[in-house]
Amino acid sequence: MSSTTDHTAEDPALGEGAGSPGDGGAPEPAAIRVGEGAGTGGQELGYDVVIGNGLLSRLPDMIGPGPERVLVIHPRALRATGDVVREDLEKAGYTALVAEIPDAEEGKHIQVAAFCWQVLGQNDFTRSDAVVSVGGGAVSDTAGFVAATWLRGVKVIHMPTTLLGMVDAAIGGKTGINTAEGKNLVGSFHQPAGVLADLDTLITLPRNELVAGLAEVVKCGFIADERILEIIEASPEAAQNPHSPQLRELITRAIQVKVDVVSVDAHEAGVRERVNYGHTLGHAIELAERYQWRHGAAISVGMVFAAEVARSLGRLTDEEVDRHRSVLSSLGLPITYRDDRWNQLLEGIRRDKKNRGDTLRFVLLNGVGSAATVEIPDASLLFAAYQEIGEEPTQTVSL
Repeated sequence: MSSTTDHTAEDPALGEGAGSPGDGGAPEPAAIRVGEGAGTGGQELGYDVVIGNGLLSRLPDMIGPGPERVLVIHPRALRATGDVVREDLEKAGYTALVAEIPDAEEGKHIQVAAFCWQVLGQNDFTRSDAVVSVGGGAVSDTAGFVAATWLRGVKVIHMPTTLLGMVDAAIGGKTGINTAEGKNLVGSFHQPAGVLADLDTLITLPRNELVAGLAEVVKCGFIADERILEIIEASPEAAQNPHSPQLRELITRAIQVKVDVVSVDAHEAGVRERVNYGHTLGHAIELAERYQWRHGAAISVGMVFAAEVARSLGRLTDEEVDRHRSVLSSLGLPITYRDDRWNQLLEGIRRDKKNRGDTLRFVLLNGVGSAATVEIPDASLLFAAYQEIGEEPTQTVSL
């Protein structure tokens, strides 16, 4: 048995707890299958996303009998959870280690990945061994990247502990780290062997983290499943209640949207780009704010901006744009951004992965439930749309 730690989170954003057992009244766990097919390097794309309560006991079955060593990667804020996962794996017969990394975006740096590689190397991890991520979306991004690059690919299982991680980052095999030039510019596609979305972890999640995660849920509503929007509109309060059946349904529906897209486009060659709705400006805001804004808050503003761009092109009606503002603001998500940052934001937009050469490309709606990637002929069109979301700069950081 060995335990390895380094780096600490400076701004803990995750609640502790490995997921307590279900209370007996909770519904049985449900599994959503990500479709079969060829993944990276011939890796088979076919795994389960399990949604339920008290799922820690299912981890050994998901890892399987092949691996002898397992590295559990978690942020400082989830040290207690990481220890519980490690102990559980040791009881199941694995040699389990832990690597503690910085929280949130601070953990998505090449130095952190290098630290994890060092742990793997010093403990003789082979291609038949495995990595487990425990934490939010940033942790699954980094752990997935580490697993994808160690010996050109080892098994990885994600245990997301945030709403954002459950509905988005842990599903689909996109891994990545940040550079000074932008977010997720270095990465690879590496499908997980499985995902355990334990809803019990949401009970202790800080409210602002839960709300931020709901931005990705709303995104799924606008691009594919209008029922998501209707559930939120009926009761924004229930949508934010980790004990409510409404939130469970929202999570299940959002995961289904992501799975449906990933199953037909594992490597983001086409239709998968639609799950980046709101992300082009959102990523630029995150970069401008030096990642002091939560991802979901930035994506919320990005969706309103994309809606304004779509309206200017005749793709959305006034009512559909207003619906963006009303749904997002009802959850407490921001819908505006400071109006003195456009030039800086445009630099970030130009570095977006969807662009081709000098051609700017945005995911836009052509009505609720219909999304497509659209070429923007003139950046002045984006500037005009930005005037609809700009506001006087303040000292307050939203969410």
